[in-house]
Amino acid sequence: MCGIIGYLSNEDKDIVPILIAGLKRLEYRGYDSCGIVVCNSKSETLIEKSTARVKKLEEKAKNHPFPANMGIGHTRWATHGLVTEKNAHPHCDCKREIFLVHNGIIENYKTIKEKLKKKGHNFISETDTEALAHLIEHFFKDNLEDAVKKALKLVKGTYGLAVISSRDPKKIVIAKNASPLVFSINDGGEVLVASDATSILNFSRKVIFLEDKEIAVLTSKGFKVFDMESDRLKTKEFQELDWTIEKAEKSGYSHFMLKEICEEPEAIRNSIRGRIIAEDGLAKLGGLEKVQDKLREIEKLFLVSCGTASYAAEVGKYMLEEYAGISTETDIASEFRYRKPILTKKTAFLAVSQSGETADTLAALNEAKRKGILTLGIVNVVGSSVARQTDAGIYNHVGPENAVASTKAFLSQLSIMVLLTVFLGRQRDMSLVMGKRILGELEKIPDLMKEILKESEKIKEIAVKYSRYRNFIFLGRKYNAPIAKEGALKLKEIAYFIHAEGYPAGEMKHGPIALADKNFPFFFIAPSDSVYEKTISNMEEIKARNAPIIAIATKGNEEIKNIADDVIYIPKTLEMLTPMLTSLPLHLFAYYAGVKLNCDVDRPRNLAKSVTVE
Repeated sequence: MCGIIGYLSNEDKDIVPILIAGLKRLEYRGYDSCGIVVCNSKSETLIEKSTARVKKLEEKAKNHPFPANMGIGHTRWATHGLVTEKNAHPHCDCKREIFLVHNGIIENYKTIKEKLKKKGHNFISETDTEALAHLIEHFFKDNLEDAVKKALKLVKGTYGLAVISSRDPKKIVIAKNASPLVFSINDGGEVLVASDATSILNFSRKVIFLEDKEIAVLTSKGFKVFDMESDRLKTKEFQELDWTIEKAEKSGYSHFMLKEICEEPEAIRNSIRGRIIAEDGLAKLGGLEKVQDKLREIEKLFLVSCGTASYAAEVGKYMLEEYAGISTETDIASEFRYRKPILTKKTAFLAVSQSGETADTLAALNEAKRKGILTLGIVNVVGSSVARQTDAGIYNHVGPENAVASTKAFLSQLSIMVLLTVFLGRQRDMSLVMGKRILGELEKIPDLMKEILKESEKIKEIAVKYSRYRNFIFLGRKYNAPIAKEGALKLKEIAYFIHAEGYPAGEMKHGPIALADKNFPFFFIAPSDSVYEKTISNMEEIKARNAPIIAIATKGNEEIKNIADDVIYIPKTLEMLTPMLTSLPLHLFAYYAGVKLNCDVDRPRNLAKSVTVE
């Protein structure tokens, strides 16, 4: 995720504070680097970039006061290229006359780049975005929007785009395809563009949202919006937003947690985007390429993490052993360094952490480094301690989570475990056919999750119905045994007046079944998989003891209604991918139960987002 801001006025003035204020509002969308460019009525430009937070950029810009009438800015999550000022946006053409900021991915940028190099264009960054800047330069004939239109017709990929040029001043050209953009023009002719309405609300409540494949030309006198396919002029009306700043940050959702649950499909898309080579059945994980020869030789992998991340690791263990053929151990980070794991040169250590600052995980990482083994990380925050201290790793790229309980980052961790399994499996015995099948089904998961989200009201009804109970047990087998633990954790975190425990379903008869009675619900995760019949047997045992039963099952399974009191259905997918579908209703169940009990679901009592103490 990245953030875009743009501003235009009738006169030269200090517009940098306007751009900086917008970037601060957008910083939750990415903050590994940022930059602005401003242009005045004399066609002079000033560009500032920083690989630190927006505050640092603000300090740099104060040293160079520069009255201007238009400018654009960007805050970045690194995808193509390292976190450097050269890779930070805005990007420009050879002559530094065309500037743009971009969210999304230009999938065919390498082809475009090679062709433009042959025509004499010089590239200075590692990004996909710079190719688009030079492509616009190639088509530029004194009219900026015409050049942008021609360039975008050659582009494959996604984009939210804002472009300015000193050679065609007093206008901002914006375009959208699968990456949000919104703009407003006030009565004084001031224009504000952003990738999120939160950056516009202090400016105006009247906005226009671009739709996919639309391009707009914005000036102080008004705007024109075109359909990029037909070049037809479109009629667009301003909408008045009935939002507070807080509500805008939540995109209209009542809580950050609900917003982030609903973003889970997009989180998976962001995590896998650009990382699948479908025709070859390969996962492209750029962060691991420098150690891929070492990874080919490893015989054992330790997955070390805390809390929710530890359940993603447990799911990963099943995947890696079954499909990649690698002996895998999972460890709670707070225990790892207090035992004596056998670590050899053919062992690798993988830290899984949303924040990258979890104290226990960092302590375990340091212990692994002292033993001289290969250390890896899966982390959401660019530049975090885990990211800096590991030998190599993989970023989630799902943007910050505001709610304390991790939801979309957890789903991202699961999707990256799939990619890692294919990456390592294809180095070993995984066939081309299997690699293609897994990745093909993974790409379908976001749309399948959207089907589940359509059942939110039914899940809410079930959650409200069962919120009167004060104890729960969650049960699942194989890939969904860790998800049972995740469901229990979310319920006791969010609806914190309820106690819940998660177990592998086979362990039920070794103790937990003693709790079964009419006042103690059991929540079974029972998709139609290789252990379904075993799970059904466990459910029958609970039904015989009159305990209420909720079940998650695969669509089309009517039999389960004879055993469970309430059923939540998920679409069918590969067994190894079912955790991504079963997690979503569990997150919704916990959320709605917490709301019913008047709990602070975004900031549950006694909990912090990043646990930085041991």
